[in-house]
Amino acid sequence: MFERYTEKARRVIFFARYEASQFGSPYIETEHVLLGVLREDKALTSRLIRSRAESIRKQIEAHTTVREMISTSVDMPISDECKRVLAYAGEEAERLGHKHIGTEHLLLGLLREEKCFAAQILRECSVQLAAVREELARVPQPVALRGASESTPLAGLLKDLTQAASDGQLEPVVGRDLELDSIIEILGSLHMRNPVLVGERGTGKTAIVEGLAQRITDRQVPLFLQEKRIFALDLGLRAGWTKDRQRFEELMKSMNPSETILFIDELQDLLALQSGVTDGAGILKHALLNAGLQFIGVLNGSGNEEPAQTPPWLGECCRTIHVRPLDEESTMAVLMARKSHLEKFHRVTYTQEALEFAAHSPGSYLPGRPLPGKAIELLDGAGSVVKLRQVAPPLEVTDTEKRIKFVSDRLETAVANHEFEKARFYSDEERKEREKLRVLKEKFHLDDSASAVVGPDELKEVVSRWGAYPYSP
Repeated sequence: MFERYTEKARRVIFFARYEASQFGSPYIETEHVLLGVLREDKALTSRLIRSRAESIRKQIEAHTTVREMISTSVDMPISDECKRVLAYAGEEAERLGHKHIGTEHLLLGLLREEKCFAAQILRECSVQLAAVREELARVPQPVALRGASESTPLAGLLKDLTQAASDGQLEPVVGRDLELDSIIEILGSLHMRNPVLVGERGTGKTAIVEGLAQRITDRQVPLFLQEKRIFALDLGLRAGWTKDRQRFEELMKSMNPSETILFIDELQDLLALQSGVTDGAGILKHALLNAGLQFIGVLNGSGNEEPAQTPPWLGECCRTIHVRPLDEESTMAVLMARKSHLEKFHRVTYTQEALEFAAHSPGSYLPGRPLPGKAIELLDGAGSVVKLRQVAPPLEVTDTEKRIKFVSDRLETAVANHEFEKARFYSDEERKEREKLRVLKEKFHLDDSASAVVGPDELKEVVSRWGAYPYSP
């Protein structure tokens, strides 16, 4: 039945079965398929469904009469509504001229079954059938990666920043609208159409490029950029790859100029490879001037001076954007935007006074480090120090958390390998371990929402440890 389904679509069906079992449902219903889509294809759902997955799950839970959980080892039938959804998904794939049935077609199938609960939820999220069809018809279907070798030029060497933006992995960018608009203007030019960001370390040059990836994902860019994807050349692997001229050339040739923008951080390192088989600059030059590839580069410099030892040809195809440190007011806005991510990572809470101290006071004790980089570094360091002071949870709790991660990883692997019997076993194990963890947290009075507080004194202590500011508690 599922021969034409992509790997992701098959996992959606498995997760739908898992969700149905958790609710104690005797059938796989349309709402379970929707939960499967939300779980499996975050890139699709973040682009088309504005509501958060957690709110949709709560809405389904409130609507559903929860019965005793059913083991996922039991074969579970598909409801008549759900069967129609699957049939519609096949029709939508044919309508779009797609060979395989993917998660996007399952979403269309849910919308076509207008009276089902999943379609009702989607309509409340302002997701309309015609709009989704138009969006999917306009965006080219991604090339399947099944069976791709890890030795191919793209494997492991490039990070898709637009995908990371879709998955919610990037930090918000604040106070850089002028630089972002300048990048877009340069990318849309006929000549000298490659922006190079120049500035001191810590001014947020890389964050600006991530901000462009987020704008592309949110469709807040001109039409000529809306279908582009930004790939960042991996810093850790780049040095080894550029030693092999042939493989680096294959990488450049494998990128479609009409769909791709290459992002090269620390561009000066690549430009320094200008001899023999390590002629990274020559390969990049050929890709830009002859193949039409566009890129965004980052060079470290200071003031309005261009970094030394840049080849003359770079000026023929690139335009420079000088990135200056943000002022204190803009830095404060950045810290407010980054606050929740830092708090979640360190499991702490930053006071307003701590943010103000980091934004307004660093010049005297961290000379030579520009804003906002040094302010973020200070908050990060203080969060780490406070986190280390927190009492470790009981061994039973940490062991159970490790067990949950182990079982969850095995579940994902089993689904990916079509080992559904193993997957059913691990899904049952995951449910048991999560219930065990809930009981243990109640036993030891552990509250996930509780966190230690980071104030100005903690920041001063960190600065003192760095040897730049006297501190006395």
